Order: sequence, then structure tokens, then C-alpha cells
Amino acid sequence: MGISCPFFIIIMVNRNVLRKLTTSELEKYVKEGNRFTPEAVQMAFEVLHEKGRDFTNEEKVRIQNIIQNKKEAEEVKKNEEIEDWKDHITTDSSAVRLYSRALLLSSSMFLGTFYSAFLLSLNFIKLKKYASAIFTFLFGIIYIPFQYFTYKFLMENGFSNSSRYSPEILPLILGPLILIIIWVLMMPKRLEYRAQSFIFPVILAIAMLILIFINYQGLFSSYFLLRFTKL
Repeated sequence: MGISCPFFIIIMVNRNVLRKLTTSELEKYVKEGNRFTPEAVQMAFEVLHEKGRDFTNEEKVRIQNIIQNKKEAEEVKKNEEIEDWKDHITTDSSAVRLYSRALLLSSSMFLGTFYSAFLLSLNFIKLKKYASAIFTFLFGIIYIPFQYFTYKFLMENGFSNSSRYSPEILPLILGPLILIIIWVLMMPKRLEYRAQSFIFPVILAIAMLILIFINYQGLFSSYFLLRFTKL
């Protein structure tokens, strides 16, 4: 799986920089198929005009069309990216059943990132994306000691004494955030799905609660539920 390249090469320009370019260099900005941003094309057009370049009405229309097409393409890309991040849950009976993104987010806050990572890996298995399933499952396992040592570091270095920093906050937010990124990047784009039954998540939650409250070697000391019961 790869991340798609930007639709345009984003080149930061300003009028003063463009004024230093030769006319032939500026002409590249207003040619069809150029890879500059619409703002850069507009500025190059204006700088060429300042340098005495006379444009015919046909050329002006062509350049404005280039600028408008680029703006529309950027808007389309922006909307597509927004759609990619949306949760496409549906009630359509023909849609595949998966554990919902809302379930993964809410459960990770109370039962930990491993719990949600395990459910997400089951989603990938159902979609026959086995490499993604293994990656997500291993991430969930690794996150348990990561959360423990992060919490321990913050506690030992006095961050718990400041109201601005709380040892639970970093792993509590980071874990679910990474899971959502994994979902967006590794799931089929804009896949519509139905929410899977809660029976297995409830059974798994009970098992996870037992592990949390046993708290073997303090691995789950930073978990919200365990800390809440000690208040």
C-alpha cells in the first residue's frame, strides 16, 4: 500500500522571487500542463504583464482557464481526502460487517489500545488483508509496554505534578489516533460497512478487564479504569 503523491508539486513563490526570473522562465508558469499551483500561475501572469508581455484575449482566457482548472482540481482532491477520513458506516444489508470505528475509539479509551487493535486486526482478516491484520495486531502488543514505559517515564520525571501534563493523556490519545490512521491508510478507500455484533467484543472486554485488574507486573498501571478505581 502506498500513499498517493500530491496532485501538484507545491512550490512556495512570491512576487519578488518571480520578478527575478527571466521572461522565458515565467512563460513556463502559464503553459498548459505545468505543475505549479494556481496562485503561482496567477502571479507569474501578473509579473509577465508588468515586464511588458502583451497577451492576446485568447491567451488571457487560456491562462485563466488553467488557473480555474487547477483550483477545481485542488478542491476535488481536498474533498476526496475528507471523504477518505470519514467513517462510512451504513445500514445497507449487503455491506460487509465490521467492528465500527466508533467502537474502536471508545473502547480504546477504557480498555486500552491492544483491545481495539485486536478488533481492527479481525476487520482486516475479514477483508483478507492479512498483512495489515498482522501489522495491527503486533502494533497492539507493542503498545502495551510502550504505554507502560511512557507512563513510568512521565511519573518518574515529575510530569504528574503539573496540571498541564498528565501521564495518562499521551498514550490515551496517541493509541486511538494511530489506530484511526491505520484504518484510513490500510482499509479499502471509502468502504461502506455495517456494524458487527457486540457479542464477541463484550466477551473480549471481560477478558481484558480481568487482565487490567490483575495488572501483572504493573503493565496496566496507566490504564484509565485501573487509575479511576484507585481515586
